[in-house]
Amino acid sequence: MKNYSAFDVIGPRMIGPSSSHTAGAARIGKVARKICGGEIKNVVFMLHGSFAKTYRGHGTDKALLAGILGMEPDDKNLRKSMEIARNKGLDYQFSETDLGEAHPNTVKIKMINEEGNQSEIIGASIGGGNIKITQINGLDVEFTGEYPTLIIRQIDIPGVIAKVTKIMSAFEINIAFMRVFRQSKGKDAFMFIETDHLVPKDVIEELIGIGEEIRQVYLIEAL
Repeated sequence: MKNYSAFDVIGPRMIGPSSSHTAGAARIGKVARKICGGEIKNVVFMLHGSFAKTYRGHGTDKALLAGILGMEPDDKNLRKSMEIARNKGLDYQFSETDLGEAHPNTVKIKMINEEGNQSEIIGASIGGGNIKITQINGLDVEFTGEYPTLIIRQIDIPGVIAKVTKIMSAFEINIAFMRVFRQSKGKDAFMFIETDHLVPKDVIEELIGIGEEIRQVYLIEAL
């Protein structure tokens, strides 16, 4: 028999009528913001399935945009996210799309930041405010944000993982889960390190300092 937590029963703290369509959507937006880096100047939300059919009525559009702006699901300004985005000069657009066999509450987010860098993610709101990120910049991944997570974009060459774990050990950070996803041998790869502890900024600086094989490091605090 499955054990249920209080979170499963009463749901997350949030603004809006649906944990899947608002809390989860805001969290996907927050992860997208982290992946893009810096201030986002243009964002396109491509909504699939149930998201596409009900996003206006359930406030999914406002929640996604709130996440892009860095808001939490329970932020009282979530309902005003469109107005806030316009005041900040953030261009945004919503469209419906078909992502095939993806979860019904899935969105593809395409972003351009103030430096002109482009990023995209695909994420799903899987119930109770929980999310799953399934693609980053065209690379298939799997990440939930349940734990504090380091996302390291790297070049797939020997020795990188050993260098990263050595730094984690030096800072006495326990790794709960670790996965590596790559496009192909020697090309772009993403390392996901979920930890039992908050990750200090010093760790990120050390990781970036490894060398040219480390392209970007993101820290996603537990959602």
